[in-house]
Amino acid sequence: MEDLNLMATFARVVEAGSFSEAARRLDVSRSAVSKAVAKLEKAFGARLLNRSTRALSLTEVGAAVAEHCARIVDEAEQAEQVVMSFHAEPRGILKVSASVAFGTLHVAPALADFLGRYPELALDMMITDKLVDLAEEGYDLAVRVTGEPPGSLVARRLAPVRRRICATPEYFRRRGVPQTPEDLVHHHCLSYAHSGEKGQWRFSGPEGEIAVPVKGPLHIDDDEALSQAVLSGLGVALLPTFIVGGDLQQGRLQAVLSEYLPVQQHVYALYLPTRHLPAKVRALIDFFVARFGPEPYWDRSPAR
Repeated sequence: MEDLNLMATFARVVEAGSFSEAARRLDVSRSAVSKAVAKLEKAFGARLLNRSTRALSLTEVGAAVAEHCARIVDEAEQAEQVVMSFHAEPRGILKVSASVAFGTLHVAPALADFLGRYPELALDMMITDKLVDLAEEGYDLAVRVTGEPPGSLVARRLAPVRRRICATPEYFRRRGVPQTPEDLVHHHCLSYAHSGEKGQWRFSGPEGEIAVPVKGPLHIDDDEALSQAVLSGLGVALLPTFIVGGDLQQGRLQAVLSEYLPVQQHVYALYLPTRHLPAKVRALIDFFVARFGPEPYWDRSPAR
């Protein structure tokens, strides 16, 4: 890399016709330019310039080397322009990971609108609940639902995730409506495998934080599948409104104990720390922020 810098300096000297003018264009001292050329000659083991008090002239070897050095400078400038264009206008391939439920229900339906705005962009998306390693697997962005994003990544909050204790009205007619969190011990409580709280549900309520033991006939690792089990009348579950917002609005599900809320989570856009965030990544994050927040459309009443 040092030799490349020396070659670039030599190319500027040839282009300018003098050490002084090259130094002015490079914004360095004349002696720094002279030393760079001398160092390059030593590296090549050949004189590149004939020096006199009045002018510089290329040796035969110098003329051949100058041609290659000029091409190096030109390629470097073009590479810089390419990088600048990526920062200025979203383009290229954007590799994104999103969790299964949120990615399927909300990210995927938004892609036509996003890509319609940026015709020079293409998306390579993986829908998975696996926690991908952004650096190792080459992802630009991950969309995740979590209460605490990893400290090694930059996290941009996209939307709140509100979970509701809900079941079908018919289930509550059969089993009764719980009046306190402790009443849940008498209900079929269907649990989500990735909650990290198997056998209990945690709430924040008027009395502070409480943990309630729960049990039921179903423990499942997919929120959407869990919602279908609840809609079938199997039992009660803690479900995110980004999945069941429409069911609650249309009366297919009924929420209870609304003053007791689970520990709040959010949807985050996660990306690796960088001094200059690529335009394509910034464009997608800004699009998600505008589309999903601050009040998510799945939590709005139909009349609004």
